[in-house]
Amino acid sequence: MDEGGTPLLPDSLVYQIFLSLGPADVLAAGLVCRQWQAVSRDEFLWREQFYRYYQVARDVPRHPAATSWYEEFQRLYDAVPCVEVQTLKEHTDQVLHLSFSHSGYQFASCSKDCTVKIWNNDLTISLLHSADMRPYNWSYTQFSQFNQDDSLLLASGVFLGPHNSSSGEIAVISLDTFVLLSRVRNKPYDVFGCWLTETSLISGNLHRIGDITSCSVLWLNNAFQVRAGRAPAASAPSSARCPPPCAPPQDVESENVNVVKRLFKIQNLNASTIRTVMVADCSRFDSPDLLLDAGDPAGPPCRVFDLGIEDEDEDEEAASPGPTRAKEGLRRLLDGILEGGAQPPLSERALETKVAELLAQGRTKPPERGTAGALNKLLIFTTGCLTYSPHQIGIKQILPHQMTTAGPVLGEGRGSDAFFDSLDHVIDVHGHIIGMGLSPDNRYLYVNSRAWPSGSVVADPMQPPPIAEEIDLLVFDLKTMREVKRALRAHRAYTPNDECFFIFLDVSRDFVASGAEDRHGYIWDRHYNICLAKLRHQDVVNSVVFSPQEQELLLTASDDATIKAWRSPRTVRVHQAPRPRPRPFFSWFASQRR
Repeated sequence: MDEGGTPLLPDSLVYQIFLSLGPADVLAAGLVCRQWQAVSRDEFLWREQFYRYYQVARDVPRHPAATSWYEEFQRLYDAVPCVEVQTLKEHTDQVLHLSFSHSGYQFASCSKDCTVKIWNNDLTISLLHSADMRPYNWSYTQFSQFNQDDSLLLASGVFLGPHNSSSGEIAVISLDTFVLLSRVRNKPYDVFGCWLTETSLISGNLHRIGDITSCSVLWLNNAFQVRAGRAPAASAPSSARCPPPCAPPQDVESENVNVVKRLFKIQNLNASTIRTVMVADCSRFDSPDLLLDAGDPAGPPCRVFDLGIEDEDEDEEAASPGPTRAKEGLRRLLDGILEGGAQPPLSERALETKVAELLAQGRTKPPERGTAGALNKLLIFTTGCLTYSPHQIGIKQILPHQMTTAGPVLGEGRGSDAFFDSLDHVIDVHGHIIGMGLSPDNRYLYVNSRAWPSGSVVADPMQPPPIAEEIDLLVFDLKTMREVKRALRAHRAYTPNDECFFIFLDVSRDFVASGAEDRHGYIWDRHYNICLAKLRHQDVVNSVVFSPQEQELLLTASDDATIKAWRSPRTVRVHQAPRPRPRPFFSWFASQRR
């Protein structure tokens, strides 16, 4: 400014100078004078700063909820939970999973030390209860989930047994008394289990049919699995670290309501199994929490869910009943083998798979269709058809009448020609799926996958293709049944197919986070598809979880046996800001009399 207050430089020249500065320097320059302060808040200036600093593709528009580029820059810089505020060391072995209650007041952790710990989520996190599951012959705990009203906790674990044992169990713990209410067998253990309603949960069982053929049965279980009038004692354990008493096992039925009911029975081919079940509530879809319509026009075309019941190659036989078609197909296959006409010659495993497919054609029940406009729930799980490694996502609609344990038990009323249930939708990710998570509105499914080499073919179901070290984070819209967004890639994993383990991810309103084997947790922005933070641990990060009430709080769990709490720079400043001390009344009164 000259002595008369007239700017020595025009705004346009100040603007050009500010374009060459970084964000911090622009803000500092804005403190010099009113002219510079006005230019430092220019929308076009901060638009350029945003795209340049965060390296966002310029065809991606501003977040639809944002009011200005300056505030959007500030949100990504100041509201990401990347500041470590507390490290919890109460576990004595690898921490495998974290889950928050819906209220956000509590969270649970599972570990190789075979405990389920429940924590109070306050400004300073504290341990509320620890349940040791070793008395129930568990090897370790691996997963937990709060029911909708936060009154019960589902915890799943792995049984002690040989190295190749696949058996597990699900326990239901009361959060009022910490009493163990029931236990449910779960096979394979990495089905994990999940809540369907506030008082019923889904578990799995596996039945071998052949060398590489099996069927998975999904069960609906009542959380309170005792006879009427025989509820377990409600007294709390004398010590927070004592194992909770256990209610009678799940084979004891109520006199009025079934304890367990078969939900679905699905055929598995080529050594595959159903794993990682979760439930999406379609009633939330009409209020999406984020718009994901900024695609990459130059990228690969979006994958579309394939209907699991399509049979386009057999249109000419569509008029024949299912069992008749299956018998004819099986007869033709056997005739060809006996006459030496099968080209190329089938191995024993390939023959088993082909026979199993033909037999199931006439014994698979078509999907039930809900009433028009009905908003039901979707059962989502990993599966496969080519090899034992989970490379497909199966989706099965759960209708209202299926959401209760009332009705036929153990599949009663099911005809012999409806032995298996078919899937509604299947998506093949052409890689090993190692994690899945739903957005808060349940509309978007996020999937951690390690890709197979392009063009790879599975010749032997027990020898899947090698998997990439890079983890692709894929996004699928469960309303349109299409893949959306470009794949997020920043985290890595190194274990091969036969040692590959689950890496849990979580999604908040604006962010998505995941663990990785490179000793970091990662946070991305859901709209801009950019990595915002790397969260350091001393070993593999297995699980991450946002507080459902405060996305600026994130927890990470690691093989280093610790849980870390991370808050945003903004919340750290608020919590650390000195509070004004109230003046004593008599001091104030004396000052008024002077």
